[in-house]
Amino acid sequence: MNRDFEGKLAFVTGAASGIGAATSRLLAARGARVAVADINLDAAVQVASEIERDGGKAFPVRIDVADPASVEAAVTTATREGGGLDLAVNAAGITGMLTPCADFAMEEWVRVVGINLTGTFLCMRAQIAAMLRNGGGAIVNVSSIMGSHALPGASAYAASKHGVEGLTKAAALDYAPQGIRINAVAPGYVDTPMIAGRKPAVHDHIVAMHPIGRIAHPEELARVVAFLLSQDASFVTGSIHLADGGFSAQ
Repeated sequence: MNRDFEGKLAFVTGAASGIGAATSRLLAARGARVAVADINLDAAVQVASEIERDGGKAFPVRIDVADPASVEAAVTTATREGGGLDLAVNAAGITGMLTPCADFAMEEWVRVVGINLTGTFLCMRAQIAAMLRNGGGAIVNVSSIMGSHALPGASAYAASKHGVEGLTKAAALDYAPQGIRINAVAPGYVDTPMIAGRKPAVHDHIVAMHPIGRIAHPEELARVVAFLLSQDASFVTGSIHLADGGFSAQ
């Protein structure tokens, strides 16, 4: 396997499961030392241990992406442990409840937007500061097809992911001259804990929304993320990359 991330430090949020875990494993396999950051520290320890067992380099970090102090502490811990920050992936997120907009509880709105959008901002703010000290880097935010589309009842989730895409573009313009590339990947539905446990009829409906005839595997999204972090994407910044099995082409 290509070892193009050898000697680099990668900071991945939401890294204990789903896209974050798959990305952590792939970056480690390609030579990076990975800070496996998640609110569930026990699960982060497990993923980091599996990476180490397979010959990679990783260490767990607890992070609550909606808490500014937790984010700053996590990035500080990672750079103290692993050196200057080169790569970052912001994959932490939640779907929240599906409720018509006028019935949406304020507490739930704050929770979804706080994790998905404000959490991405807080992480980027700390990551960019660390990358500026290190001479540059690359960041990938995990958005969604709901960053450009919407479904009934998903007002908070869709708004948060639309915001992630706008934030990605604006920050990319802020820091392109300083050697930091910032992009986003927008997946369709992915086989992650977010959609696990759905009733068979609901699962079949979700699959049918994708012309490719299935939902994505986390590893497929990890490969898109790794491309955007790599020098193969050295002229790519401020862009949103759909990986949605044809969902948005309909």
